[in-house]
Formats: sequence, C-alpha cells, structure tokens
Amino acid sequence: MLLPTSLVGSYPQPEWLIDRAKLSKQVPRARADGLWLVAPERLEAAQDEATIDAIRDQERAGLDIITDGEQRRESYSNRFATALDGIDADRPGTTLNRLGKAIPVPRVVAPIRRTRPVELRDLKVLRANTSRSVKVTVPGPFTLSKQAQDEFYRDPEALALAYAEAVNAEIADLFAAGADIVQLDEPWMQQHPDDARRYGLKALDRALAGVNGTTAVHLCFGYAAVVHDKPASYSFLPELESCMAQQISVEAAQPKLDLKVLRELPSKTIILGAIDLADMAIETPQVVADRIRRALAYVPAERLVVAPDCGMKYLPRPVAFGKMQAMAEGAALVRRELEQRSSRGP
Repeated sequence: MLLPTSLVGSYPQPEWLIDRAKLSKQVPRARADGLWLVAPERLEAAQDEATIDAIRDQERAGLDIITDGEQRRESYSNRFATALDGIDADRPGTTLNRLGKAIPVPRVVAPIRRTRPVELRDLKVLRANTSRSVKVTVPGPFTLSKQAQDEFYRDPEALALAYAEAVNAEIADLFAAGADIVQLDEPWMQQHPDDARRYGLKALDRALAGVNGTTAVHLCFGYAAVVHDKPASYSFLPELESCMAQQISVEAAQPKLDLKVLRELPSKTIILGAIDLADMAIETPQVVADRIRRALAYVPAERLVVAPDCGMKYLPRPVAFGKMQAMAEGAALVRRELEQRSSRGP
C-alpha cells in the first residue's frame, strides 16, 4: 500500500485509568505509580481494556499500522527504563530536561541488565486483537542514557552502549513474538546533537545489531504540550542516513519543517509528521493531503508513511480520534490521486 498510516506510538489514555490532570504537568522519567486511578490488583486488566479500546479507535479511524497506544505507560520511556537491573528506582537522580529544568530520572548504581522482557505482554495483547500490521515502540539507548544519573559507568558512551544491549534483547523478543515494526524513540538526539554524533549512532546501531525485522527511529522536538516554540530544522537528522534502521520518523507539521532535509535520507522510508499536536482544531483531510503532497516533492510515495508529529497522549481523546480520521482520509485522497496518475500512464 502507498502512504500507509500509523501513530508514532501513544494514544490518549482514558480518564478512568490515569490522572490526566497530573499527567499533563509532566513527562515522567522515573516511576510515577501515583498517576494510576485503578487499584494495583486490577491495573493490568484495566490496562488490557484500555489497550483494546485504543486498538479499536485506530481501526475505526482507518489506520493501517496499529500500536497499543502505550496505554500501560506513564511516559514513552520510564516503564522500560525502570524495569532494568542496575537502577535504584526508589531513590531517583536528576538531570536537566529540554527546558533546563531539573527532573527526577533513574539512578544507575550497578551494571545495566535486562533480566526479563518488558513489553512482550503489551505486544501479545496488541497482536491478538488486530489483524493489521502492528508497531511497538521502545525508548532508544541514547535517550535512555541521557535520562539517567550515572553513578556506576561514569562514562556517557559506556552507559549508552549498556542500554543498547538491553534494548537489543527487547527488540529481538518483540520480533520473535510477531511485531511487524519496532520503533526506537530517540528525541534526545535532537537535544544533544554533538553527543549523538560522537557515540549516539554507535549505540543506536548496537541496539539494532542482528535484528531481523523493520525498524524505525523517531526524532522530535518534544511533546507539543511541553515545547511550544519549535525550530523549522533539526540539529541532528541527516546523520541517520548511515544508521541501520530502515525508517526515520520526523516531526514536520507543527514546526513547519523545511522538508528539503528529507533529501538527505535517500535510503530511508520517512514517517512524516502530518498532524499538528499543538493545535486543538482537527485538520481537514485536505490540509493533511497538502502536507503529504509537499513531502512528495522530496520523497517518493513508496518511501512515505503518514503519522502524527509525535505521540498523542496529551491530547483530549475526541481531538486525537478526529485527527487520526483526518490523517487516514487525507492519505487516502493522495493515494487515489497517485493511483489515477499511474492508471493514465506517462
């Protein structure tokens, strides 16, 4: 299929499951168990229910590639990060976020080890409840290392490579269990481009080494709910042309990205951010179609996937659903145009 549609990862969690008012004020890096509104003994079943609802919403909206909506997560990264050995999860450390604010993060006090699958059950519930292609997201090793206070390795590269080994084992299990696509979220490569060039790509490829399946890397400027003023260009993006991932996910709608940069990724499938998550107005299909057409000036349709800019978790759920529908309908408009041109011939 030309121009398949997909979420980047997250979909808004229901009001009965998580305290969305508290969640709206943070992107948790350490554990944040107090956000859940369901008793611990019922939480897993409640998250299953929310996951199936998220799957059904994506299907009803017309998406082609389905995620679990990250319904079990307090953030895209902290569930995996705090499940690893070597972390003192009860006494977090601190680091500075994109806005220069000190935030709690996992504290590394011993070798990073993945002793069990973290997201395997998430995938199994997803795979059992849709016949469409499925994508699972995992935090990338560079971002994990930047979202930690290192008191063991005391070497940023060594820490990132240790995380890469844990991520690599997770990816292998996810593909073995039926994932069609595994996406690594690496937004902090944009925040720390020099370190990303120095050792981030090495860590990313270590995480992808020996993997048999379609892999993606997502870069963004931060959630729209947190970062409001975004540049029209990336500080780190063309460098990903050399990485082992087949797909690169970029944020393009809200920042009005200069799409010429996509020429710098000639071998990659581009997951195009075509939905502005800072705007509560729901795009029309025609607006989405125009955003896709602009990208087609630089990337052939065969190498384009249509998605929101980033995770949708901070949007009101009706807005998120409407935007998904518009995205699917906008992609369908352009798909029909391309098919008509093809049928007419040269």
